Amino acid sequence: MTAPNKNVTQLLASWRAGDGQALNKIIEALHSEMRKIAGRYMAGEKQGHMLQATALVNEAYLQLVDADVEWNDRVHFLAVASQTMRRILVDHARAQKRKKRGGDDVQVTLYEAQICDDGSQPDLLDLEDVLEKLATVDERKAKIIEMSFFGGMTQEEIAEFLDVSLSTVERDLRFAKAWLVKEMKD
Repeated sequence: MTAPNKNVTQLLASWRAGDGQALNKIIEALHSEMRKIAGRYMAGEKQGHMLQATALVNEAYLQLVDADVEWNDRVHFLAVASQTMRRILVDHARAQKRKKRGGDDVQVTLYEAQICDDGSQPDLLDLEDVLEKLATVDERKAKIIEMSFFGGMTQEEIAEFLDVSLSTVERDLRFAKAWLVKEMKD
């Protein structure tokens, strides 16, 4: 375990034990990584979007503080943070869609690669539906896509978090990308 990972792991354990100051140190240690994750989510948003990256990070922190999670380490925290941000954006997009009755949907840019062959950005709600469908077929592959594309996690971090081999992550990621392309076309 690297020094930053060990430090964050110790802080997470202290926070879990009731040390409120540890949370402030966790936020300080991981804020730039959380901003990068939020930035990836927000990259495809229209100018003037009601949620900004900073607001997304803050909302995620608020939800994570109340989460009943046994934090393992930095990678685990960031993976859950990434999932939390995605849920926040999806909930926001659904609320906006209901409000506008089918108006402009929120767009998202994927971190590593385009899903749509034509270079267009997939609609966040359509992508959410496809990811949910993938999760019913293979939950691990859906998590790998989420951690890779949205969380910006390396394949090594994903393998560590899921406790699988690097080759399993690589294979699952190739399969999941192909599956998503097919589903998005359909």
